[in-house]
Formats: sequence, C-alpha cells, structure tokens
Amino acid sequence: MTKKPLILVTNDDGINAPGIRTLISVMNTIGNVVVVAPDSPQSGMGHAITLDSTLYVEQVFIDDGPQIEYSCSGTPADCVKLAIREKLTRKPDICVSGINHGSNSSINVIYSGTMSAAIEAGIEGIPAVGFSLLDYAWSANFEATKSFIKTITENVLKEGLANGIVLNVNIPNLTEKEIKGIKVCRQAKANWVEEFDKRKTPQGRDYYWLTGKFVNLDAGEDTDEWALENGYVSVVPVQFDLTAHHYIQTLNTWNLK
Repeated sequence: MTKKPLILVTNDDGINAPGIRTLISVMNTIGNVVVVAPDSPQSGMGHAITLDSTLYVEQVFIDDGPQIEYSCSGTPADCVKLAIREKLTRKPDICVSGINHGSNSSINVIYSGTMSAAIEAGIEGIPAVGFSLLDYAWSANFEATKSFIKTITENVLKEGLANGIVLNVNIPNLTEKEIKGIKVCRQAKANWVEEFDKRKTPQGRDYYWLTGKFVNLDAGEDTDEWALENGYVSVVPVQFDLTAHHYIQTLNTWNLK
C-alpha cells in the first residue's frame, strides 16, 4: 500500500473561514492532514512573526473530518513555524495555504499572509502552494476551485518543486465550466494607488482608513492578471531570494571603496 502524504494546511483568514474548510476537504482526499491556522483573520500580515507577545496553540474540533487541527494566536508564518517545530512528527510532504478569500495575484503577493505562510514552508524546504479565489466575500462559493486545487497539489507531490520556489495560484470567480484551464504565468507589473480616509473620533482625535485602487500597468498576455481576466487559473512560481542578480554587475561599477 502506498503511504499517504502528510499535508500541512494553513491560511490567513482564520481557521473557521469557508476557504480553509474547503481546502481541508480537498486535501483529505489526497493525504493525511494536519491543520495549524490562525484563530482569527490575519489578512495583509505579510511575513510578520510574533516576537513580543505570547503564542497560544489549541487543538480544535470543527467538523467530522479525519484531520488533526490546531488554532494559533499568531500570524500565518507563526503557524507554519509552530507546526514544523511543535505539532508535526516529521516534515510534511507539502504545505498548502488558503483558500484565500480574495486575490493574491501580482503585487498582492507582497502583502499576503496566505503566500507568506507558503513561503515560510518553502524556506524550510517544504514544497508549498498558496491558493486564492477572486471573491472577497465570506460567503464565497469555493466549489469550482476543488478540481484545480487537487490537480495542482497532486502534480506538486509527484514532481516536487525546486529549492527556493513556491507556487502562487489564483482562481477566477467563475463556475468550473466557465474556467478555461490553467496557465503558468509571470507576475504582472501592477500596484495600488492608495489614499487614507481621514476621520475624527467623537473626542476629536484623527484616525484613518486605508483605501486604494488596484492599477494593472502590464499589457503582457503572459501575466497572472491577463490569465485571470480571461478565465484561466494562474500559476506563478515565486522565489523568496529577493536578490536582484542582474543588477550586481552594475553596482560593482560604482565607486564604493
């Protein structure tokens, strides 16, 4: 009998989010699942880790699935660190993060707690994938994501990933029949044009709400944004070595002595 893979599941929307409950159900068809996820929403936390406060981890029983689950008071990156060091008996065969409620395409990968959890696993040498659905609603319908998530996960388990690479997968908010397929892409050049909505408390103190508009600056047809706009699931290989290798030679021409 083939040994089932050990799968670590996490997210940034919290352990009770419908997205992670869907991801757990898909992973249960593939392997043995251990969940370590935040006990409350941690969206936009990026790769933050907890240094100056106490971390708590508690086993929870949310549904009737065979998975083992723990809720964690920390960030998504904390969850992965704690899972590897404290809750798993061995290194998992794969870490999957999500399914995020909302896009993590293009520049959003920088801010994403979902992707930071996957990147943390990648740093530990674990093949990892972050999954996101382009629907921010808590009541989002994740049914159309299941077959694509299973296909991508099984391929990663079979083929592996190169050291230093994790996958950023975004799924358009369409029915399964409407989705045209899967495209391997590059990250689109885009950014947020941000503003702060300034208000006052009843006591007269200023406070701010961050608002903004996402602007795609990339007309390429090989990007994640193009794929998603045209009905495809986008798969972007992400590296966490942030060195701009191509610029080293230029810097070496500077008078830095």
